[in-house]
Amino acid sequence: MKKTKTTRYDVAEHLRTPEEMAAYLEACLEEANGDAAFIAKALGDIARAKGMSQVARDAGLSRESLYKALSGERNPGFDTILKVIDALGLKLHAEASNV
Repeated sequence: MKKTKTTRYDVAEHLRTPEEMAAYLEACLEEANGDAAFIAKALGDIARAKGMSQVARDAGLSRESLYKALSGERNPGFDTILKVIDALGLKLHAEASNV
């Protein structure tokens, strides 16, 4: 029987345009259900797609601290999130939830 070789799926390889990055973040915000680490991980995926070193420079953070903050294993400060979102060229917006 032939063995099937699989590779790990990396969403960062599929986020090519700012529109795709924004759509991915929007979908993650909808699915997060209040999980800040989930959102941080999504931002990490986008940062890897864009280039972690460049995002770190643009956000005024070290590359290592950016990796830690966006690993999904911790909840980074909101100031860090805002810096990263700005460095990624994205915007946050709010709308009424109608709940």
